[in-house]
Amino acid sequence: MRTTEHAHDRDDHSDPTLYRTPADAVAAPPEKLAYVVGFDPTAQRADALFTVGTDPESPEYGRVISHAELPGLGNELHHFGWNACSSALAHAGHHHAARRYLIIPGLRSSRLHIFDTGPDPARPRLVKVVESEELAAKAEYSRPHTLHCGPDGVFLSCLGGADGADGPGGVALLDHESFEVLRAWESDRGPQRFAYDLWWHLRQNIAVTSEWGTPSMYEDGLVPELLLDRQYGHSLHFWELDSGRHLQRIDLGDENQMVLELRPAHDPEATWGFAHAVVNVEDLSASVWLWNREGEDFVVHKVITIPAEPAQTEDLPSALQPFGAVPPLITDIDLSVDDQWLYVSTWGTGDLHQYDVSDPFHPRQTASVRLGGIVSQQPHPAEPDTPLTGGAQMVELSRDGRRVYLTNSLYSTWDAQLYPAGIDPWMVKLDADTSHGGLSVDSRFYPHGPDFLGLRVHQTRLQGGDASSDSYCYRDSFAVHRPSGRW
Repeated sequence: MRTTEHAHDRDDHSDPTLYRTPADAVAAPPEKLAYVVGFDPTAQRADALFTVGTDPESPEYGRVISHAELPGLGNELHHFGWNACSSALAHAGHHHAARRYLIIPGLRSSRLHIFDTGPDPARPRLVKVVESEELAAKAEYSRPHTLHCGPDGVFLSCLGGADGADGPGGVALLDHESFEVLRAWESDRGPQRFAYDLWWHLRQNIAVTSEWGTPSMYEDGLVPELLLDRQYGHSLHFWELDSGRHLQRIDLGDENQMVLELRPAHDPEATWGFAHAVVNVEDLSASVWLWNREGEDFVVHKVITIPAEPAQTEDLPSALQPFGAVPPLITDIDLSVDDQWLYVSTWGTGDLHQYDVSDPFHPRQTASVRLGGIVSQQPHPAEPDTPLTGGAQMVELSRDGRRVYLTNSLYSTWDAQLYPAGIDPWMVKLDADTSHGGLSVDSRFYPHGPDFLGLRVHQTRLQGGDASSDSYCYRDSFAVHRPSGRW
């Protein structure tokens, strides 16, 4: 891994949104814009990148300022990220990196779309498309899902093998500046076959990956037979970051299906982080797990369990009627930059939960807000007589931890199974109490429906970075002592 111990003393990075420490990120000016991707589930209209105003003093607050359509159809925009983030401060040879370009994969098309936010941040423009053939030829992957700027390039997690084949999924490396596909990252994948998320402990040279499934397991919807047969991913994998060599696999138990989002501590000296399992097939609960390093190996422990909620059969979609309950379905988590607060979205019930994780081994729930949900359809306070479709799903948190943004779509075919009446797009902002805990919905911020041209919205990125976009190279004064990790 190409790093230098003296990078902290360099002042040659002109981009103020590359932060040396988590404290620097928290103290920086708040975001004034949010970028949100939208897709057409019928693949009849172009997907789009939306820009939303987030400055409460602006007349454009809570409004869609602009949108840019993508070429081609059927991309299904999902997760996306920046070409550069705070980890650039540890990159040898990247002293002049800037957080300027958004790289937006099409999860179905396997194309990569590069948008330049430099000339006018409120109106990004498409400057390059990397075709699926290049990803397949140079990295032997398809179905790009999650990306992070890191050592040696942009790391792009992919769910399928070349040309959409059923794996193994893995990680492709992209050039930071040209966005060309360089190669596959793995040098020795060991037992890993499924892919989903990718993150790391930068200073410890450790990467972590999680598991969903291969294209045939998710593209046409959740396959009940595979779920009940416990065939979706249920493990975490630990790697040597610079070499791509597999080090360790930890199985969370095959009853815990679909281990998805990864949120490592932002403290660069820490070796712990959170992952979640979408559903336990034995009782329909969902769970959050903590990994931590003990000696040379990593261990995991379940720290949060959210039970299913009983429901009347007639209120449930057909996929859930045999169970007589609504599974919470944790589909996203987010950890505040100061490592003090964890947010957990349960797309099935529609809840966003807030936990105090000052002691990450013993999270304490401090607040919960319900928006939408399979049965409840809890409305937004701006339109209290209109039930919300979909549920709290993708969650993004501002760097200072005070603003939480939510969107409501998961994946088109899964939307259809669990919300068969349809999903009308919405984006919600909540204000978070970062002193004692608490959440409140901002009634002024509610772009929805026609504001997004009827396209379903998924992930959000915030101008200047957010809680899930950056890894940091240097420790700061608010990094606190954590428990040893012994259970």
